[in-house]
Amino acid sequence: MSWLNKRDRTMLDVICLGELLIDFCSTKADVSLEDAPAFAKAPGGAPANVAVGVAKLGRRAGFIGKVGQDPFGHFLAHTLASEQVDTSFLAYAENVRTTLSFVAVHSSGRRDCFFYRNPGADQMLEPDDIDETYVKAAKLFHFGSISMIDPKPKEATLKTLRIASSNGLLVSYDPNLRMSLWPNERQAFETIWEGFPYADFAKVSEEEWEFITGTKDFDAGAKKIMEKGVRLLVISQGEHGATFYHPTGSRHIPAYEIELVEATGSGDGFVASILVDLVTRIEQGVRIDQLDAEDLSTIVRRANAVGALTATRYGAIPGLPTAQELQEFLRERR
Repeated sequence: MSWLNKRDRTMLDVICLGELLIDFCSTKADVSLEDAPAFAKAPGGAPANVAVGVAKLGRRAGFIGKVGQDPFGHFLAHTLASEQVDTSFLAYAENVRTTLSFVAVHSSGRRDCFFYRNPGADQMLEPDDIDETYVKAAKLFHFGSISMIDPKPKEATLKTLRIASSNGLLVSYDPNLRMSLWPNERQAFETIWEGFPYADFAKVSEEEWEFITGTKDFDAGAKKIMEKGVRLLVISQGEHGATFYHPTGSRHIPAYEIELVEATGSGDGFVASILVDLVTRIEQGVRIDQLDAEDLSTIVRRANAVGALTATRYGAIPGLPTAQELQEFLRERR
């Protein structure tokens, strides 16, 4: 299923790879999963959220992944297509079901997730699912660490990274740590660090920071990550905003004040906004290492706005704003 014809696929701006699943979010905040009275179904999965976020902000996005040949899988495929994300390489796993996630939401923005994935269809992605022509025609490739937990999807992810790197695509990485999915902390730590050398841009949340970097200190941790070759690092800090690190320096950008409804997908919307702006700079002939502090501040401020808007609605994909909604929000807050 695809909304692009073969010729138009060469015009994709961003390709995302990874998990696509159903989030069942508690209809009542600040209760445990055990005490949740009911759950609302919402399409999700961090890389898929990013792809939709990119499309809603006016850029052409494609998604590579796998869902089950079941009602949830078909629902997710239709959801991406309806949001104008190209699904040419969204495959179906015949004998494995679509991954489900049950989410307890808290007014602080914290989320407790429990995954039904034993295995999930996203774990069935393999190198043969990756089409080199499709990948190398894009401008930017985005991935996370969850697709590197299991051997086959890890091979598929690394194959795509090699294609992207050898064809000059900008590479974006969001580790998106979900410890409950990893066999142990050591594998999580070591595998997450395998992703940084491929990345031009990386986003790490404040919640993940100490585990990934081994320190609470932003400057010390950022130095470790950027020594791996990352040229732009952004630390998302929820209600406290975001901090970026770049060869030109670092700066903290405050958050926008909102009335929080549910934070699922806010970080993915944040990433999508940055990717859209990076693609725009690519088209202007500006390399990521040529960005200056003022331009970077504008990029991160816009990302904060997208994250804030997403948090004012339920669900990840349903909550992501359009380009028009973003502009209206920025005009109101200016």
